[in-house]
Amino acid sequence: MSMAVRQDLTARPWLTAYPPNLDWATPIEPRPLYHLLDDAAARFGTRPCIDFLDRQFTYAEIKSLSDRAAKGLQQRGLQAGMRLGLFLPNCPYYVIFYYAALKCGATVVNFNPLYVEREVEHQIADSQTDMMVTLDLHSLADKLEVLLGRSRLRALILCPFADSLPFPKNLLVPIAMFRDLAHIRRDERHIAYADLIDNDGAYLPPVIDPLEDIALLQYTGGTTGVPKGAALSHANVYVNALQCRAWFANVSNESARVIGVLPLFHAFAMTCVMNWCLTIGGLMILLPRFDAKRLLSTIDKKRPTAMPAVPTLLTALLNRSDLGDYDLRSLEFCISGGAPLPLEVRRAFEAKTGARVVEGYGLSEASPVTCCNPVHRPGKTGSIGLPLPLTDCVIVSLDDRRTPVKPGEVGEICFRGPQVMLGYWNRPEATDEVITDGLLHTGDVGHIDEEGFVFITDRLKEMINASGYKVYPRVVEEAIYQHPAVKECAVIGVGDHYRGQTVKAFVSLKTGQHLTAEVLQEFLSHRLSKIEMPKLIEFRAELPKTVIGKIQKKVLIEEENAKSQPAGAADPDQNKETTS
Repeated sequence: MSMAVRQDLTARPWLTAYPPNLDWATPIEPRPLYHLLDDAAARFGTRPCIDFLDRQFTYAEIKSLSDRAAKGLQQRGLQAGMRLGLFLPNCPYYVIFYYAALKCGATVVNFNPLYVEREVEHQIADSQTDMMVTLDLHSLADKLEVLLGRSRLRALILCPFADSLPFPKNLLVPIAMFRDLAHIRRDERHIAYADLIDNDGAYLPPVIDPLEDIALLQYTGGTTGVPKGAALSHANVYVNALQCRAWFANVSNESARVIGVLPLFHAFAMTCVMNWCLTIGGLMILLPRFDAKRLLSTIDKKRPTAMPAVPTLLTALLNRSDLGDYDLRSLEFCISGGAPLPLEVRRAFEAKTGARVVEGYGLSEASPVTCCNPVHRPGKTGSIGLPLPLTDCVIVSLDDRRTPVKPGEVGEICFRGPQVMLGYWNRPEATDEVITDGLLHTGDVGHIDEEGFVFITDRLKEMINASGYKVYPRVVEEAIYQHPAVKECAVIGVGDHYRGQTVKAFVSLKTGQHLTAEVLQEFLSHRLSKIEMPKLIEFRAELPKTVIGKIQKKVLIEEENAKSQPAGAADPDQNKETTS
């Protein structure tokens, strides 16, 4: 089925500003997602695919290991429609098993390895996951071992961390990390990776409908804050990878090297590191976790050309006193997503590195990328860019959430496109709340300008209503970031008996800097209106963040709500699940 869409300059003002030689309406034929790996191996077989802590794997090697893992999984009962959970940090095993599951016709379920047992158990039950892949590390395997006896989880596939490393690290790690390594048992419930792939790789190809069959359950807080699995079809994820390839066509070449420090279990890195690399034959330089010194050293040594990042990651690098000791000039561009990118952070990082910082936008419910600033020309300050090929952006009225508004008018940002999810897994009511008439409601407030650039004003649920006036936290945050002593900030609305809500700012400072609330308010007095001025300012050493480095305003809001709640009062939401 072709996904050609008719061009309409009136409805799509972004077409006038589109990158040269890129046709917004070029059809993309949806295919089973595992073809990304197979096609890449056929085209780039001898080219390095993954660099993990100095060990490289070629495209042909990753495909062969994935084929063998697929056959091993089928031999142990993984069938079409079943779920395979990945409880892994960034490592070669993630790529191998992601595609092995798809080659069985199964659905991949991404799990955050930092989750506590309760969170993992809930997601296992909700997603109906029966088999899980993890590393032979106590920090990971022990959590799942407990759940083998009290959840539907029936088997663990244990992958040896040392075997993913080059010689002689693979021999030294078992000695150096003896206390950290879990013993691999071999029985029906514990499957060793070596046993699983001990076959010829001749798996039985599944019959897949790319438009209907679910490739991935990506758990997210979504637009309503409750953990849900976004059901993404093979077509959703496959097309989104090719949309990204088309968008970055001017910088995609055989020498592309993408550093993957954001976790692959998050949709941003899954598409913009792993799947995008496969489409261009690029090298994934994978790091198992974020460590600023190791990241800088890796950039200096491995010479990546691109780095997907979040604003807090860029901020962390900028605040390193030894930043000048590393050569970062290989970076041609960084894709910033996951949270609003402060203007001062973008300018400072570009000045320090020479790399273009390109802000984009996505959400798990859209596989995830929907918008990005162009690479061939300067984007617009404060904009998340233009819609990707085949993607429509519609701004609807905040009053009825249905009526489209005119360019320049503020409303809720919605998207329509082939990357939009099938719906939330087993939650039809929640699906109906966010998808209406084919439009995905993001919960973000903003507008489209006359050239089609999309701007986010704020989150719909984070707007502050002070004495009937709407205050957008992002506007206040942008002003605070202009102060040279500020490292990070977050603005929320808190209860106020007179105004209904008032503005509170949480601020962390750069190392060695000092600032008072009074001095900051004086600085802001020329940048914000009186209604926008933070009446409350709290300084903290660090702000709470998710695993990808996104500041968790939800945590700050919950803390403020707890302060205002009478001692001993029951919390009506105390039994609700939460997610990062």
